[in-house]
Amino acid sequence: MTSIRKALPIAAVLLIAVASVAFLAHDLPAPIQPLELQQSIAIPFRFVALGDTRFTDSTDPEVSNGAVRRAIVQAIAEQKPALISFGGDIVYRGDHTGDWQVWDSETSAWRDEKIPVYPALGNHDLHGNQKTALSNYFQRFPVLQEHRYYSVRFANCLMLALDSVSDEMKGQQGVWLRQTLNKIPADVAFVIIVLHHPPYTSSSDHGMFGDGHSARSAELELARLLEEKQSTSRARFVVFGGHVHNYERHQHGGVTYFVTGGGGAHAYPVERTPSDLFQSATINYHYLLGEVSKDSMKITMNRIEIVDGKAVWTQPDSVTIKVPTSAAGPNLSPIRQAANLRSSRICGLRIRKPRICTGPQRKAVNEPS
Repeated sequence: MTSIRKALPIAAVLLIAVASVAFLAHDLPAPIQPLELQQSIAIPFRFVALGDTRFTDSTDPEVSNGAVRRAIVQAIAEQKPALISFGGDIVYRGDHTGDWQVWDSETSAWRDEKIPVYPALGNHDLHGNQKTALSNYFQRFPVLQEHRYYSVRFANCLMLALDSVSDEMKGQQGVWLRQTLNKIPADVAFVIIVLHHPPYTSSSDHGMFGDGHSARSAELELARLLEEKQSTSRARFVVFGGHVHNYERHQHGGVTYFVTGGGGAHAYPVERTPSDLFQSATINYHYLLGEVSKDSMKITMNRIEIVDGKAVWTQPDSVTIKVPTSAAGPNLSPIRQAANLRSSRICGLRIRKPRICTGPQRKAVNEPS
């Protein structure tokens, strides 16, 4: 009897604990079903990457350069790309109807040409009342089905649009991101990451020019993950960030990182670090044109300057990213690669590892044209 009396309180505690776990689990939000979009595109094709346009009904030049913004939109429409990837800060104030109406009006040429736009959220897109801002955002992009992050599969590419306004490395988004990077299809040649906050930047919160943003810890963690995955993947990883209102190009661990924040938002120069592969002391309003073939992706920076009321275009930077030939096969896990290597040694074969070069040797993978 004594043992039964002692066991009863323990059983009661266990019952309460189980009930509490069940209650909490009931209150937890259901896992978000990943959004996996597909677009049919034939190789070769062209696409555009840009960010930080800040469409707005404000005429304040410290907010956005309307003449530059409209010229960029028109130039992109004339390129007739297969798609546009947008790195956020589409509008100046996400909850302001007038700013989104300017977007509607000024980008009508894109809709006339039926050019799909795949955006990533920027901090300005969520400005003000977040519920209203998101309603405005999803109203313009119904294909997103109210998802703040998603993937798009097209041709030989896999594009992941991340929500860096939230922490993209944590929660359900972080789980989804890691799972997606762990199962890259064998026929993917390029993994494109689009987000607002760049993992690498020459810019700084305390830069000499008074404007700018330092790289954040979440994006530095993202970079470590991407570079780890790049070391065992045949597919090339290419990252398009924004937030900094200029253009930059970096390469780390075989991954190519672009800062493309020159879509029209008030631009500023940045104090270039030695690792920035584009050295410039000026502002750089621009968009990026990507040209993709079976085993290469050429990215060209198209820079605009308004001179005497006319748009003057130049192409001061261009890089070609090539998929290396690998006898070990595409996108294999480290375990599978090691198994293949052991098997090849047994058979008397010799395998040469694909070169992933950085710094002065980058031409082995990235060949500026």
